[in-house]
Amino acid sequence: MTATDTHRAIDAVWRIESAKVIAGLTRIVRDVGLAEDLAQDALLAALEKWPESGIPDNPGAWLMGTARHRAIDILRRDKLLDRKHEQLTHELKSDQESSAPDLDAAIDDHVGDDLLRLMFISCHPVLSTEARVALTLRLLGGLTTVEIARAFLVPEPTIAQRIVRAKRALSDAKVPFEVPRGDELQARLSSVLEVIYLVFNEGYLATAGDDLIRPTLCEEALRLGRILAELAPSEAEVHGLVSLMEIQASRTRARIGPTGEPVLLLDQDRSRWDHMLVRRGLAALERAERLGGSAGPYQLQAAIAACHARARVASDTDWPRIAGLYAQLAAIVPSPVVELNRAVAVGMALGPAAGLQIADQLTSEPTLKSYHLLPSVRGDFLAKLGRREEAIAEFTRAASLTKNERERSLLLGRARSTASADT
Repeated sequence: MTATDTHRAIDAVWRIESAKVIAGLTRIVRDVGLAEDLAQDALLAALEKWPESGIPDNPGAWLMGTARHRAIDILRRDKLLDRKHEQLTHELKSDQESSAPDLDAAIDDHVGDDLLRLMFISCHPVLSTEARVALTLRLLGGLTTVEIARAFLVPEPTIAQRIVRAKRALSDAKVPFEVPRGDELQARLSSVLEVIYLVFNEGYLATAGDDLIRPTLCEEALRLGRILAELAPSEAEVHGLVSLMEIQASRTRARIGPTGEPVLLLDQDRSRWDHMLVRRGLAALERAERLGGSAGPYQLQAAIAACHARARVASDTDWPRIAGLYAQLAAIVPSPVVELNRAVAVGMALGPAAGLQIADQLTSEPTLKSYHLLPSVRGDFLAKLGRREEAIAEFTRAASLTKNERERSLLLGRARSTASADT
């Protein structure tokens, strides 16, 4: 194996093992910033030694063992001799000695609990949404600062500052390394799910730039969601979110045309959908439903996605059921965006006039003033009703509002096709 091949293999190992290593170290040192520094030191040691010695049979355990040695060295170097740190050093030594013959146990022990705790720390409400996203991708996704910045089209120093400030904020707030319980668990779980879905949505439909889709972000969000579903198997909303992401991700290949242009859902070639992901999504939805209780927002959105997934052709879509599910969603999480989606479903179920009536009520909504999908939806209804001049104006306005070049081209194309249909 060449040095380049080894470095690629190390990068792959880091993506897989880094979250486990950082989570395990955070349990030991009780400081997520220090834990990441220790893990990075272990990675540098691997980059130095593995090209010569070869990649060990259990690379994750090697990284953990190396990081633990480093933790002891830091404690000794800094002469932390108060009772608490003496005890911590003793625990580190004992843990290391007892597990030295079996490094598999060193990395796997507590790994599920540790990863879950790390998720709750990374997504703690004390942090801003942007900081939660950046820290989660860094600690749990294994992405570098450069990769996160590139994915979100944000300057690298901005992402670096967010990560540094997030770790400092967690330290200053003395956030405990634990899984919350009771009402706090539900509140914090909502934050974790929100972060994962934000990452997925940015990958599924990029808010800016030349690319419609950023697959890396979709893949990372799906991976995090699947991990969370294993760690919290009794939480219906976790399975609901995984179901939603699996089904949406199944359409990736069909969402882009030959020249990179977006292909709308009803125009997609459904034979190009990834039916393995569809099956996984439907299975996750079934798990959520078996847990019982009232369906939450992610489970309801997954049920909507399932209606599309079960339709062999677009004309088979159960639009009345989708409209009903959006009504349920609006009842528990009132939102102008949800109402706009309900307008689309109602328009498909009962006709464009009924959908336009709902959409028209949203034109005075301040939060949708710069939301390009409102004029896009209205343009579609107006075109179907034969009000072409108004439709052209709406498509043109929608194009001026979006920051994504692919979407802008699509909307301007719809304006042109509507105009040509009028001649």
